[in-house]
Amino acid sequence: MPRTSDGGSGSGTGGDVCAAFPMKPIAVVRSCFGGKFGVPRQPGLCPSAWGTLEFLPRFDSPESVRGLEGFSHLWLVFAFHETADEGWHPTVRPPRLGGNRRIGVFASRSTYRPNPIGLSLVKLEGVDLTDGRARLRLGGLDLIDGTPVFDVKPYLPYAEAPPDASGGFANEEPARLPVVIEPAAESAFSQLPPRARAVIREALSLDPRPATRTGDGDRVFGAPLCGKDVRFRIQDGVCRVVGIAAARNL
Repeated sequence: MPRTSDGGSGSGTGGDVCAAFPMKPIAVVRSCFGGKFGVPRQPGLCPSAWGTLEFLPRFDSPESVRGLEGFSHLWLVFAFHETADEGWHPTVRPPRLGGNRRIGVFASRSTYRPNPIGLSLVKLEGVDLTDGRARLRLGGLDLIDGTPVFDVKPYLPYAEAPPDASGGFANEEPARLPVVIEPAAESAFSQLPPRARAVIREALSLDPRPATRTGDGDRVFGAPLCGKDVRFRIQDGVCRVVGIAAARNL
């Protein structure tokens, strides 16, 4: 049967099914990552990263999170809201493969998908019921500030951590760079809270530059981390933080 542009069959059934499942955000994430640049490409790679999940009205009652405190980790179903309007392609070039080799979009975690939906495993650091409203304190996240969330689900270790799982072309954690704080940035860096200092080191050690720009050894980049504009360059396999200033309006 021929396919229509909406992905359904020629009878239009697919479109009818899709129309039956409207999705609206139930929460928004407030994060130590102020923008896309510098965010780890997977959850858990920056364990010191923190954020808060703020439920929207109608979904923020304490009853909605009853029993959640017994789980250590959560799945968040979220929207790639900053790239949602950029469309998608059947093949993508993952940074993990140097940005040169193309693979199918469904063999990747690219943000450019037919539906701009992501899945992230985060640590639950606490349930806050202040003022009768439920909020979740999160750790190890890879989501930028303002990310809309469609659903929250508890992580089940017995069902979701198969010992014989394989990770294809991304079977191992990415390599990390040493991070050096240059003298010009030492004073500002030392004044940051310990967790913010850890986030900066962890995030930059993953080399957030686009895979196709790794030859720019003299270029200074800026990443919005922990409310600061963190300036750095990467030369000879070392990330050097050269400045830390108040965050710009990025």
